[in-house]
Formats: sequence, C-alpha cells, structure tokens
Amino acid sequence: MKRYDLIIIGAGPSGLSAAIEAAKRKMNVVVFDENARPGGQLFKQIHKFFGSKEHKAKIRGFVIGEQLLKEATDLGVDVELDSTVMGIYPNREIVVRQGDHVNHFKGDSIIVATGAAENMVTFDGWTLPGVIGAGAAQTMMNLHGIKPGNKILMLGSGNVGLVVSYQLLQAGCEVVALVDAAPRVGGYGVHASKVARTGVPFYLSHTIVKADGTDHVTGVTIAEVDSKFQFIPGTEKHFDVDTICLAVGLSPMSQLLKMAGCEMDNSGPAEVPVIDESGATSVPGIYAVGDVAGIEEASSAMIEGRMAGIKVAEYLGFEEAEKGDKEFDKNVAALDGLRQGMFAPRNRGKKIEKTEEGIDISENLLLHGFVADDEIERFPGVTHRAGVHPVMECTQNIPCNPCEDACPKHVIEVGSNITNLPHIVEGNECIDCGMCVASCSGQAIFLINEDTGDGKAEVTMPYEFLPLPTEGQTGKALSREGKPVCDATVVRVRSSKAYDHTNLVTISVPKDMVMKARFFKAV
Repeated sequence: MKRYDLIIIGAGPSGLSAAIEAAKRKMNVVVFDENARPGGQLFKQIHKFFGSKEHKAKIRGFVIGEQLLKEATDLGVDVELDSTVMGIYPNREIVVRQGDHVNHFKGDSIIVATGAAENMVTFDGWTLPGVIGAGAAQTMMNLHGIKPGNKILMLGSGNVGLVVSYQLLQAGCEVVALVDAAPRVGGYGVHASKVARTGVPFYLSHTIVKADGTDHVTGVTIAEVDSKFQFIPGTEKHFDVDTICLAVGLSPMSQLLKMAGCEMDNSGPAEVPVIDESGATSVPGIYAVGDVAGIEEASSAMIEGRMAGIKVAEYLGFEEAEKGDKEFDKNVAALDGLRQGMFAPRNRGKKIEKTEEGIDISENLLLHGFVADDEIERFPGVTHRAGVHPVMECTQNIPCNPCEDACPKHVIEVGSNITNLPHIVEGNECIDCGMCVASCSGQAIFLINEDTGDGKAEVTMPYEFLPLPTEGQTGKALSREGKPVCDATVVRVRSSKAYDHTNLVTISVPKDMVMKARFFKAV
C-alpha cells in the first residue's frame, strides 16, 4: 500500500490549489480524479473571472486551469486521472478504482474536493433525449466542440444558467427563452444583461409544464406560477425547441465525507460537512474544500484550497505555525473580499433594494434581465462628456475591479472597497485604448463618443461572437432589451492579444441612440 503525506480527491480548482500549497512545503502529494482531464469545472469556463488580480480576475477559467495544473505538476504533484475513489476507511485509507484494478492508498491527511453535481427537476417529458443539464451542455461545447442543440430553452437564471446561455449563443445555438420559477433574476446582472441585449427574452415566475416529443424533445410548454409556485391557468406559452437545458442548482458530492464518519450538517438545502475556517472536518486529518463544503464561485474554491493546503502542512509539521498563519490570514482576507456585496452568502434569499452607495437597484434588471433606459442614468459609471469616454453599466455591488487596473490613464476608479460601483475620475482623459472594455468580466463597459458630427455618434462594445463584423458592414443596433433601435454601420473592429479574445466593435449610430445602442446585429 503506497503512502502519501497528503491525498487529495478531486483535481478541480480547490483540489489543485491545495496541492500546490502543500507541495510548496515539500509534502508528498497525490491528486485522484475520476475524469480523463484535470481541472474540474475550470476547463469548461471560457468566460473571464471576476474579483481582483489576487483572485485571477479577467483571466478565462480554462486558462486558470492550465496554470494551476502546470504549477502543481512542476512542483512534483502526482495527478492520477481516470481514478475513482470508492471509499475512505479508518486511518485515512482510501480505495481507488484505476482501470481494471482496485488499489489501496494511505494518507497522513486527506483533502476532499469532489465538487458538486447538477440538480434536476421533473416535469412531463423530462426523461426525453434533449433534456440536459447546463453543465453537460458546457462540456459538449467547450471541451468537445459539439453543439448541444439548435433551438434551446434554458431553465434557471442563476449565474450558471446565464453564463451557459451566453456560451450557447457563442456556439451558434438559438436560445429561445430563459425561464425561472423565481420572481427575480438569480445571477449577476451583468451576466443577464449581456444575454438580454442579444434578444433572448426572460420569463421570470415561469417554469416548465411539459416537454413534447416521443423519442426526443420537439417542443416545450411553460406557464406562469403564483407565489406558491402553482401554475396559473391560461398563461401557457409554447416554444419549438430540440433541447431543454436545466440550470437549477448544484448539490455537494459529500458521500465520501459521510462515509469517513465526518459530522454532517443537514440544516440547509443540501448535506454538507461541518468544517472550521481551514476546512478541517470533525475527523482529524480530513479536510473538505470547494463546492463539496458549500456552493460558491470557483474563485472562492481556489482560495479555500490554498487555506486547507497551508493548514494541512502545519498539521503534519511541514510548516511553522507562525509563518503558515500569516499566509493563511492573507487568504482569509482575500476570501472575505469575494464574499462581499449584494451576492454575499449572508444576503442569499434577500431582496436588496439599494446599492451600497444608496442608489435604488434596477427593478427591470431583476424582472426582465436588463436595465431600463429610465434607470441607467442613476448609476455613477454612466456619465456624459465630450470626446470618447467609458460608460460603465455596472449596477450591482459585486467584487470586481479589473477596469480600474486596466485603464492606463486612471480614468476609472473603483476604490478601496472592491464592491464599489465604478466611476469616472474627473480630469483624467480617455485615450480610446479599449482596455477597460476588453477587461470587464461582465462585458458592461462601452466607449462612447456622443457627437462625431453630421448627427452621428459612436459606440464601442465588447464582441465575442463569430464571424466578426467587418468595417463598413451595415446592420441593426440592438437595445439593452435586444430590440432593434436604429440602423448601424461598423466603423472599426479591433482585435489584440492584450484583449484576450474580446474583440472591440465600434458602430456609428444617430446621436439620439448613443445611450441605447448596445449590440450589433448584421442584416
């Protein structure tokens, strides 16, 4: 039986991060993962992360996965793939199925980082081929290059549903509707806005009645629900679709922890281990990090992994307590930064009525997925001035500040509190470099020139679709709602390595449409 200082179960963001911290401290570390590829959810995440530099903000998820894997292997971490951990037994012994063999390993410590599984909902026809989880759709698109379907309805308006809806559009799918039984959009407003401006309608307080089809999905019927989530007769709406995506939450995969005898908490919607700040469970030497200990973003999972890796090293004598505690405290502060703002864990389930600055939140954003024209001007990032200048349609307090770091002329400021709404620094002039537009993880920044002469104005927007528009191409400018508002002509297309695959498309529109035109559609 082979022995390791540390056995990690799960090669996702938290598991790899823990492995790196432990290996830095000269521990003998192995990571087991049941998949053929390491990285967990990271390699499916083609969008840019939120947060700050220390949280790997504005870096795409799959790039973060590549960075973590390289760092771990360079430090000598043994990453064993296609290795399913079947059980944890007394004295931290595990049994692993590898190919046709079942092998036993012993660890002086174990970190469980098994992540979470997608939830499903039942309705008439839910077992038909074509009803899939949003995570499965991401796997098909972003790992295997396969379109999940042609016409798709998305159920769920949390971050997963919003992000995957956008990625479905990028893959060339038509998203006919985004539906949620909840009365409000559940995910970040910037994610909802970038979906809405492409023309996808939102149906809040609606859910699926049935899926049509005999051997595969051919259509879906939704209906409005009341406050008790009961269908309201006469509100049915039908869509012709070939695929239904479900993004209705995640459940921690905590079975191994339960098997190991760890104390479990059943008070919430899912069973999770009882842990302390370092991830330590009630069983000495066994830790839990990432989604298995509670659903959060991948950025949080990485920090939790680092914290556990440091504490395991202390626990086994590979790190001096004083030095380890200093590193641990830095990560505690970084994690606390991510747990601030409107979407902080303490605010789950609450209706936030004002921003931290005291500004009324956008009700239209919560109900329909986009900020209305009569609401947008109240936010500090939306300003008017001569010449090219940024307009930041960031309307919720989320932890994110890449725009501040990206601007070489310091035109944009977020401030010491990472959840502050960004604003313009008076006296500093924009040079139209486009770095703020490209760096915004929520695609919520536009460069505006309100008067270019002859009754025209220009809007520069982020664009992550193929084929790219070409200079001189004509089409329609779409509003925040995704409705055509005017004719538009492409006057400039910029692509740069520094933009990291976020292209900048500048369109010319009538002056009175400059604060309404937010997307370009070729005709």
